[in-house]
Order: sequence, then structure tokens, then C-alpha cells
Amino acid sequence: MVQKGQIGVTTDNIFPIIKKFLYSDHEIFIREIVSNAVDATQKMKTLADVGDFKGELGDLSVHISIDKKNKTLTVSDRGIGMTAEEVDKYINQIALSSANDFLDKYKENANAIIGHFGLGFYSSFMVSKKVEIITKSYKEDAQAVKWSCDGTPEFTMEETTKEDRGTDIILHIDEDNKEFLEKDKIESLLKKYCRFLAVPIVFGKKQEWKEGKYVDTEEDNVVNDTNPLWRQKPAGLKEEDYLKFYRELYPFSISDEPMFWIHLNVDYPFHLTGILYFPKIKNNLDLQRNKIQLYSNQVFVTDSVEGIVPEFLTLLHGVIDSPDIPLNVSRSYLQSDQNVKKISNHITKKVADKLEELFKKERTRYEEKWDSLKLFIEYGMLSDEKFCDRALKFALLKNMEGKYFTSEEYKTLIESAQTDKNGNLVYLYANDRQEQYSHIEAAKEKGYDVLLMDGQLDTHWMGLLEQKSDKTRFVRVDSDTIEHIIEKEETAKVELTDQQKENVSEAVKSQLPVMEKTEFSVDFKALGETTRPIQITQNEFSRRMKEMAAMQQQMAFYGEMPDTYQIVLNVQHPFVKELINESEHKDKEALIAKVASDKRLKQLIDLALLSNGMLKGEALNNFVKRSFEMI
Repeated sequence: MVQKGQIGVTTDNIFPIIKKFLYSDHEIFIREIVSNAVDATQKMKTLADVGDFKGELGDLSVHISIDKKNKTLTVSDRGIGMTAEEVDKYINQIALSSANDFLDKYKENANAIIGHFGLGFYSSFMVSKKVEIITKSYKEDAQAVKWSCDGTPEFTMEETTKEDRGTDIILHIDEDNKEFLEKDKIESLLKKYCRFLAVPIVFGKKQEWKEGKYVDTEEDNVVNDTNPLWRQKPAGLKEEDYLKFYRELYPFSISDEPMFWIHLNVDYPFHLTGILYFPKIKNNLDLQRNKIQLYSNQVFVTDSVEGIVPEFLTLLHGVIDSPDIPLNVSRSYLQSDQNVKKISNHITKKVADKLEELFKKERTRYEEKWDSLKLFIEYGMLSDEKFCDRALKFALLKNMEGKYFTSEEYKTLIESAQTDKNGNLVYLYANDRQEQYSHIEAAKEKGYDVLLMDGQLDTHWMGLLEQKSDKTRFVRVDSDTIEHIIEKEETAKVELTDQQKENVSEAVKSQLPVMEKTEFSVDFKALGETTRPIQITQNEFSRRMKEMAAMQQQMAFYGEMPDTYQIVLNVQHPFVKELINESEHKDKEALIAKVASDKRLKQLIDLALLSNGMLKGEALNNFVKRSFEMI
């Protein structure tokens, strides 16, 4: 007898909506249909486990096959199958999921059941002009049923013959989606979405090279690993197991192995398993993202995990698997709720635990990896308050000698020498050893220590450390003369008239080379007769703002501002004294003409520029020529 009817829907246009908008990516249908087959198989296992099925389970693999001639893609399982009543209930009533009913009955013993929404099956209509179901329940004397629908609310359902229990889903692929009849396409999708499903997924036969071509063997081609590494107990695993799994996840990163990893295995108050790898992070944040794969009961969901882990942890690689993460019907976007927050906090804590453990137990190894860890830890401290508080214990500062210190250790090292007259502790740093060499050496001659802060986030990180510590400031060694960076006592006053300052300033500026987007001001300081006559510094605040602007769009206006430098004249040096005396007897124009013919001021300015790495191109060439002439 042939039954005819209409699928129970609440919207007349439900199928066009399903076909176009149910999932953002049509290829997702393969995940949904195969996941349903796995669910049916897992249910069969559960029934056998609790004694509700006493027959032979036999082969529980899910088989996928393509018939290009008939333009069909078939997914077959030997799971629990369905009766006509169950087809009517679970297929003909959209969004009534059989998984929910099954979980209610067998929640204490159920193997991992994937589906919860009852819409996954209908994703098949995104790529099919017709879908058929041939199914037979595991129940004794069950009658096989054939269901067919062409993508309208109308269906047909009739009795049929089927030797074995289980379900065949037959997709008649439409003209717009012929790519899903290609073997390579389906194999790639199975590897993407079904690579770690808990039931063997068979797609054709394994092949071997024979007589100049690949031919099928008798062995089934199982495309998935039913017991992936993250589902195994950490106690039984070795380092090589983790490295091998990493290579499988990221076959194009073989030459760039991870530094270490965390194996997550939580049963309460939520379920969470996974492995997170710490890659060697390079100075490019964006390229490192989307390397964590999210699974739900071993079904691939997404590699965009910003909603499940804090932003800074998206720089890690690896796998997270949790059935407790709520997903929308497409499983493509995460919904925020308390479970997600708990899982996120737990992952952050485990990462902090691992780093602190490595720092305490294997400090030498930790220091060796610091340059690769630095960007990750700084990013975490800047973006996550809880992680920041933990990380203060194991975040390191590196000085010019390549020695590493925690903040507390470094404070103890420098506080006697680098505390200024106002009680501020001054952390000196450089971000380019070569360009700031002369300033670094000047600081060392004073007995000061200098940090190397050349990382992508160091400017922001220093600001954070200043906020965390009272009366602490970071100052680059070239931001002022070394005598004034850490003032120990009142400095000698410079007693010049405004006219003298103006005349000398104009004379100095007249000898500067032309430099785009660069502005100079002239400052006068008493630095002692033996200190260099002219030095060039850059204000710490304005330089920091420009560096931050390079990474923060909301500060872009700072990036458009010119670089500002101070030309510091040592009024106690004989040459500068002579220049000041000249300014008393000559007006501005005469003084400029005098220094232009003398060449000594020009030479001293170029020397100062050269020591800061600022003398380039034509100006550098002129300096070299003038040096030979003066010799």
C-alpha cells in the first residue's frame, strides 16, 4: 500500500529556506548525513550494551558511495533503522529530532549522540533534486520502508524490501551541484568533517599502483580515525605520539614543530577533551589564527573558535572537543552561555598552569623558548585580566646580555642604581641594539642595565607593566641624555637669554639635512665639559603613541604626525660655549652664515644623527666627503 501525505511544516516556503539559507555552506550536508548515520550506529551499540538488542551487531561501518551514471550519492549504515511510524515522526515533522527522544530514554548509557535539532537530514535538499530513504528497523519482524521527496512539502512512503537493518540515504544530486559526484571532492569533505568520527567511515576501496595506474584492492578505504589522540588517556601517550598527531593535523607545518602541548581531559562540571599545541609564534598575529579545530563528539564543527576560547588563545593550534558547547542548527557559530564561559575559563587556567609549571620546573628550557612564547604571553596579558595576573609570575624581561628575569627579579636587580630623585624606578630599554648602540653604551657606563624590547607588542606591554607597578616607568635609552633619563639630583640651570636660545636654535636647524615627516626642536642642558656637545633624543610619549598607532586603528591620527626629535646642546662643552658667545655678537643671519662656513657644527650634527641611525642617502654621502676634507 502506498501512503501519500504532506510533510508537517509551519511555513509554506520551508524548502526554499532550507535549500538556500539553512547552512551557509552547502558542503555541510555531508557532515549532517554522515553524522546521522553515525548516530544511528551509536544508538545500536547502546541498545546492545543495555541488553535491549540481543542479536549480532556485525559490521557497524558507515558506507558512502557515488553512482555518477545515475547521479546519486548514497550514505548507508547498519544502525537502528526506522519503522514507518518513526519515519513519519522524525522525517515528516521537521525539527523533531529522534536524538532527543533517545537521549531521554538512554541518557545514562548512550554512546555519543551528535544530532539534537532534527534539521540535519534536510540539508541534503541543498544539493539534491530528490532524496530517498530506504530503512529497516532493528526491531523484530520490522517492515522496511521507502520514503521519497523531491524538495516540495509532498512525499511518498511505501513498504519495500531490505535484507538488513539500517538506513540508506540516496541523494539525487542536482545539476548545480555536480561537483559532489566527484570522488576527490567527497573524499576531501569526509577528511574535513568526518575525519575523527567514532564509527568507521568507508568510502570505496583502498588503491594500489599497478601496471601504470591506481587500481582498487579488496580492502575497505576507511577515511577516519575512530580513536583520535585527544580521546585517549594522557598517561599512556609519549612525546612522539603528540608530534605525530600534530603533523597529521598540520601536514604543511612539519618543519615547524610545536614547543609543547596541553592535553585537556575534563569530565566535571562539563565534558571537555582536546590537545592544544604551542607553536613557535612569529611576528604576525593574524596568520596564526584559525588553527584550533572545534569538534562535538568527534564531528568537526569549525576552526573559528573565538567564541569558545579567549582571543589570545586562538594563536594556539590543536583540537577542542565538547558536547556541552551549545551550537546553532548549522553548528557554524557558537552561542554564548554559562557553559561556554566555564569552558573558556578552564582552558585559560590550564594554559596558565602549564606555563607556570614549565617555568618553575624547567626554567632553562622555558628561557630557551621565551622568544617564541613572548608574543603569545604578552597578547594574553594585554587582552585577558585573569591570565595577566597569573602571567606576571612567569613573564620574562630580557636584557642586552641575554639574561632573563621576572618583573620582581629585575626590580631587585636595578632598584638601587635606577631609582631617580623622586623615587621612580626607571626601566631602561632599547628596541634596536645597533641603531641605539651609543645610547646603550652610555647607560652601561653609568652602571645601568638595559632591556631589549624589540617585540611586536612590547610598547603596549610596557604600558601594562607601568599600570601594574607604582612609581615605575619604562624609558628608551635615546629618549633623553643619559644624565637626564634618571635624574639623581637637581641639575645645573642653563642661564641663557631667550634671544640667545632663538639665535643658536636657528643656526643649528640651518645645518640639518632635509628629512620628510621629521621635526626637530633644540634644547639646552648642562651636561659637563667632557660630555658630547650635541646629542639627539626622541620624546618617549610621542614615540610610543606613534608605535601604538601602527597597531590600533583608533589611534591612526598619531601615525600621521611627524617624528619629533630633540637636538640637545651641552652648554658646558667648549664648542657650544663658543657658539653661544658668537650669538651675543652676531644677529641671527650673521650667525647662520658663520656656522655655514665653519663646517664644525654641521659635522657635529651629522655625527649625532649618525649615532642614532638617522643619517642616510645624500646626507650620509656629504658627511663622508666632508670628513675627508676636514682630515
